[in-house]
This record gives sequence, structure tokens and C-alpha cells, in this order.
Amino acid sequence: MTLTELIAGVAVVVALEGLLYAAFPDAMRRALAGILAVPPERLRMTGLLVAVAGVALASFLVGG
Repeated sequence: MTLTELIAGVAVVVALEGLLYAAFPDAMRRALAGILAVPPERLRMTGLLVAVAGVALASFLVGG
């Protein structure tokens, strides 16, 4: 995986997130408010697991 591919992947994520905010602003507010109720330890572990899964999937898709 090259740096260009990594940046392209981040750009796609940012674009999709922007589309979600544009299409469903109220739902995104509710989702963000719900995150405030999650304990920091659980949020940290979930974020780490999702990050590892994302990197693994990206590496698999790129073929590396």
C-alpha cells in the first residue's frame, strides 16, 4: 500500500462522512449525542478494533 493509496482511502472516508452529514443531519446529531454516553474505555477499544480492521481490509484489497 502506497502513501497515495492511503491518502485516497482517507479522502473517500471523509467524502462519505460529509455525505452522511448532508443527507441525514438529525440522525448524525443523535449518533454523536449517543457517543457521549459510551464510557471512554469502551470507545477507545472499539476505535482501536475498527482501526485495525480497516487497515487489514485495506491491505487485503490492495493486495499487500
